[in-house]
Amino acid sequence: MKTTYVMKHLMGTLVFFSILFISAGRIDYWQGLVYVGIGLIMSVLIYTVLRIDAELMEERSKPGEGTKSWDMKILGISFLLTISMYVIAGLDSGRYHWSPDFHWSLTVVGIILTITGQLLFLIAQKENKFFSSTARIQTDREHVVCETGLYRFVRHPAYLGSIVQSVGYPLLFGSLWSIIPIGLLIMLFITRTRLEDETLKKELKGYREYAYKTRYRLLPYVW
Repeated sequence: MKTTYVMKHLMGTLVFFSILFISAGRIDYWQGLVYVGIGLIMSVLIYTVLRIDAELMEERSKPGEGTKSWDMKILGISFLLTISMYVIAGLDSGRYHWSPDFHWSLTVVGIILTITGQLLFLIAQKENKFFSSTARIQTDREHVVCETGLYRFVRHPAYLGSIVQSVGYPLLFGSLWSIIPIGLLIMLFITRTRLEDETLKKELKGYREYAYKTRYRLLPYVW
């Protein structure tokens, strides 16, 4: 198992958790504890049944050359919006209670969406041996199209997973105000999906034929 990949994943997770609880101002922030529980379960899956191979770990921890400039910009903005979401959610539902109390059923829906979205992402990552952390054509790794598993139904199942879990966050945290950064984040996911899809059609052999066969990018029969 690649130490760099594991350390980056664990440190990133710890940073996000810390920002959430510092913003909430208390450790007994139950929405945050539920989120940490989900994160721990997903971490176990990442290193067991949904573990990726060492080569992909290396690629995801340190992508090779050729990352698109537009993707670096999108990733930077996405990171800032993610941080903003944790800060706003923590301040709102954990400290100042700007939003009204959510009915427990909405919280359950948020938990289900968060888990479902994260599982979609991890399953797509496991299936696609070229699942880099940035948008690039991996000629150094003999990049080929992934057409199996979830990729038989939509061309970008991981982005679908990211959107699904993002929709679940405001419900899980009980924060109406966190909808603002989440809405912007979802717009970025959709933009990144479109730009990556266009890049793959132009530069990856066989992708245009795959796109003709698997017609939808994110949602079957929709887009």
